[in-house]
Amino acid sequence: MSRRIVLIAGPTAVGKSSLALKLAARLGGELISIDSVQIYRGLDIGSAKPSAAERARVPHHLIDELDPDEDCNVAEFVERALAAVDDVVARGKVAVAVGGTNLYVRVLVHGIFEAPPPDEQLRARHKALAAEHGPAHLHARLAAIDPELAARVHPNDLVRVSRGLEVHELTGKPLSDHQREHAFQSSNVEALKIALNRPREDLYRRIDQRVDAMLESGLEAEVRSLVEQGYGLGLKPLQSLGYRHIGAYIAGDVEYAEAVRKLKRDTRRFAKQQLSWLRSERGVVWASAEVDAATIERDVRTFVEGGTPMLDWSDPGVASL
Repeated sequence: MSRRIVLIAGPTAVGKSSLALKLAARLGGELISIDSVQIYRGLDIGSAKPSAAERARVPHHLIDELDPDEDCNVAEFVERALAAVDDVVARGKVAVAVGGTNLYVRVLVHGIFEAPPPDEQLRARHKALAAEHGPAHLHARLAAIDPELAARVHPNDLVRVSRGLEVHELTGKPLSDHQREHAFQSSNVEALKIALNRPREDLYRRIDQRVDAMLESGLEAEVRSLVEQGYGLGLKPLQSLGYRHIGAYIAGDVEYAEAVRKLKRDTRRFAKQQLSWLRSERGVVWASAEVDAATIERDVRTFVEGGTPMLDWSDPGVASL
């Protein structure tokens, strides 16, 4: 059974999900969400989760599988994703993976190095330090021993900051060094990796429009509902884009207008980070976000059937937009 999949990547709001949905529908395929937030129940609006109608049109996987207080690290996510790929392929369908969590995309394709198991005592100590001195204190400690990792991790992402410190304390070596030595040379799946991009002004306009649409659709009410259900704002999924910004407003830490301004700003910054990551990724085929599913369908069919696609629609120039 060949693990050949089609991967649609790109910055937030570029149009990944729309293309993936159309492509899967044309191929009779199924979608696998490679998104660290869509896997959680109740986080619908802020994660741009596909609608019920979209999920009825094409089967989706790795959506609404966990409660917000359930942890899911990279290795666990990839295990779930590979199980979904095997299920889809075993039924003779085309697996179309789509998402903006680029680390998950990378390890889905290339595997992950064998890291030391979690140390609950270290994690508890890190959590206590963050509670006493603030998340920025812990992030500064990470920057001192692993500046490469610290540059990729948001100071409020306590889980990843703590993991970076933990690996260094357990192995004496920065996590980024382990990752570099692993170099992601192994292969879990064979993937046709398609990355979408748009001119920056267009992308930023779409980001602002998406944020406005999320707010109009009830993002604040969604966050308040999660809090009322007993989910703390400090939970990992509630520290993601949108949820932490509206959460800060609900907690009284910031005015509403400022929360929205920061959300739009941070989403644009995140899009830039996503593009930088993808430009360093091996084997990515770049395409304009305006590419039509019908245009690339032939090449995708050729690829999943074991052939070599022509890729005459690809455009390396869009990588630098």
